[in-house]
Amino acid sequence: MIELSPITLEGHGIRLEPLTLEHEADFSAAAADGELWNFWFTSVPKPEETKTYIETALAGYLAGHMLPWAVRELMTGKIIGSTRYHDVMASIDRVEIGYTWYSKSWQKSHVNTACKLLLLAHAFDTLGCKVVGLRTDNFNFNSQKAIEGLGAKKDGILRHHAMRRDGSVRDSVMYSILVTEWASVNQHLQFRLARHGTP
Repeated sequence: MIELSPITLEGHGIRLEPLTLEHEADFSAAAADGELWNFWFTSVPKPEETKTYIETALAGYLAGHMLPWAVRELMTGKIIGSTRYHDVMASIDRVEIGYTWYSKSWQKSHVNTACKLLLLAHAFDTLGCKVVGLRTDNFNFNSQKAIEGLGAKKDGILRHHAMRRDGSVRDSVMYSILVTEWASVNQHLQFRLARHGTP
């Protein structure tokens, strides 16, 4: 059975740091790059909501169903986003990766591939997960494309599944990667990063 504890993951020019309240100002600055909170189908907090966003993530860790990180780009030294494990089901060795967002300047770069490689490697190789899930809003087409680009398989759509920040209810598009698929996905992600020329 998997056991979660805060850990720093680093590689390919990215460091995933265990999220703390000390990241609050950096989070606000990162989200301001592109005013990401204006996208109604994402979970990016408004500046005045950042502290609550972090506290909720940390409460999820204490409750045993989340493990959140801040994303730091090492060349600039700046915090550029966030990600986390969530909906952790330790009894069946399953985690999901989500609540992921990056500053607009770093979207469609190597960053998402690097973060997902670090998170998947930790999940499969260290924690012993049997499956890693991913989900996104049915209207977040960029996210769906990015998840499919990782090599995740689409499981289906959960209708009327979760509430958005604006109070509307979304359909969730569900994806997963099985441990038996991890070797091929790992090779694919390594190849993508090599093409980017990341360290």
